[in-house]
Amino acid sequence: KSASHVHALHKPIMRTFQSKLNTPITRITSACGGFSSSTISTKVRGTQFVKTFVTAQSFTTINDKYDNNNNQKTSKASFGASSFGTSFRSFSTQPNTIPFLLADIGEGIAEVELLQWFVEPGDEVKQFDRICEVQSDKATVEITSRYDGKVSSLHGEVGGMMNVGEPLMHIEVEGGEGGGSDGASDKSETIASAVPGEMKEQLTIPSADADRGAARSFEGHSTGKVKTTPVVRKLAREHGIDLTTVVGTGPKGRVLKEDVLSLLGGSPIVNVPPPSPSPSTPSTPSSVPVPAPSLPPPITGERREPVRGMSRLMIKSMNASLKIPHFGYSDEIDVSKLMDLRNQLKPAAEAKGVKLSYMPIMIKAASLALTSFPIINSSLSPDSSEIIYHNAHNIGLAMDTPRGLVVPNIKSVQTLSVFDIARELGRLQQDGQTGSGIKEADLKGSTFTLSNIGAIGGTYMSPVISSPQVAIGALGRIQTLPRFDSDGNVKAAKIMEVSWAGDHRTVDGATMARFSNAWKEMLENPALLLANMK
Repeated sequence: KSASHVHALHKPIMRTFQSKLNTPITRITSACGGFSSSTISTKVRGTQFVKTFVTAQSFTTINDKYDNNNNQKTSKASFGASSFGTSFRSFSTQPNTIPFLLADIGEGIAEVELLQWFVEPGDEVKQFDRICEVQSDKATVEITSRYDGKVSSLHGEVGGMMNVGEPLMHIEVEGGEGGGSDGASDKSETIASAVPGEMKEQLTIPSADADRGAARSFEGHSTGKVKTTPVVRKLAREHGIDLTTVVGTGPKGRVLKEDVLSLLGGSPIVNVPPPSPSPSTPSTPSSVPVPAPSLPPPITGERREPVRGMSRLMIKSMNASLKIPHFGYSDEIDVSKLMDLRNQLKPAAEAKGVKLSYMPIMIKAASLALTSFPIINSSLSPDSSEIIYHNAHNIGLAMDTPRGLVVPNIKSVQTLSVFDIARELGRLQQDGQTGSGIKEADLKGSTFTLSNIGAIGGTYMSPVISSPQVAIGALGRIQTLPRFDSDGNVKAAKIMEVSWAGDHRTVDGATMARFSNAWKEMLENPALLLANMK
């Protein structure tokens, strides 16, 4: 367009700005070139503001003067008209000290602990430089700079707590990065109201926060604001990519890192070793980063089911067990001779149709030890006023069944032989694996319990007493371990660990140790087991 046309277009705009701002404007300049920069500079309340907008059209330079108040301080302004609309950016021509606020790091965190500073007052920082490291109750985060500038002062002591929204530091920035003063925002609104109606559709005056987006839009030759992260912007800037040309695949069109990487060389990007350079050609390393492997999405959701059957009974029983003050006692037993005894009795048991394991022998030995230490076969009355000694040795066995953990018991063990115990144990195990389950009568009346955790593979355990009993024993698996014989020679021994738990209201540690020793002695010397039977 001609210079006279631009002159005619600018004159009414300048008069309107001048009347609204009550400030003389003495010069209009539009620059030639693909993009022209237009600026209004004025003094408002002692603060200097510069308003810049960009046009996408070439004009001839025009110089004209408008001055209503001669001999007064004047300000410069250059304008260009654009059919693409007009955008404004406000900044201060002098270094501006602004607060760097602790931003919300998500997860509902309201305060964080300051772990360390990476900068000191006087340091020059650029965007994405590390400022400090903070820690919440969920994660440790490094805070990076959002501006280029100079650190003016730091706030907060290492080890202290800081709230979200408080200033971490003050930073001096050039050109009003990060805001400017409140007066700039107020004057932006004044200028917007001064524009004639026919120009308002093309004239846009954003706030200070939006100004930074406008500046980035100009760098990319577009006024559209791209939704992305600072990391993606940095990556695009390093490789000269205009983000406005990238199709975002993220939520609401957000440009992701993968979108930029796909433009650089396909997705996924794999580093390929370069060919060996010739002696005359220097080698230059590739600057294309290798993307980190993507992780599978987190698994969410849950499943709930009502507590029924054996699970309900176990909860009830364990709640009662919480009232018992437990103590533990452990020992190891050499069962080498017990294994020999079992091998000798096995043919006789098979002749009677009985499957003989080590457990019936251990149950019988426990019954004989209970005869010598009846306190282990007792219980405490509900009001804790009496100790109840039980005549019958109803020894319970913890069993893992399809319906859950159950503890049936073999009644009056002191009256049964090893073969009788083996037969009863086999019946209970068979009932536990059937659909009907163990009978209710077999679950009641237990006075003492053994748990054979070794059948699954465990060695040590901290068993839980089932109220109102006062003791329980857990048997570990049998292992072949080196031990010394009576002559000091190393031999291979079959060792089983046993872990006892007692109710310290009724049983003391010394009594539990003596009971364990009596039981151990009969298992390590099966002849004593036979001698004590009645």
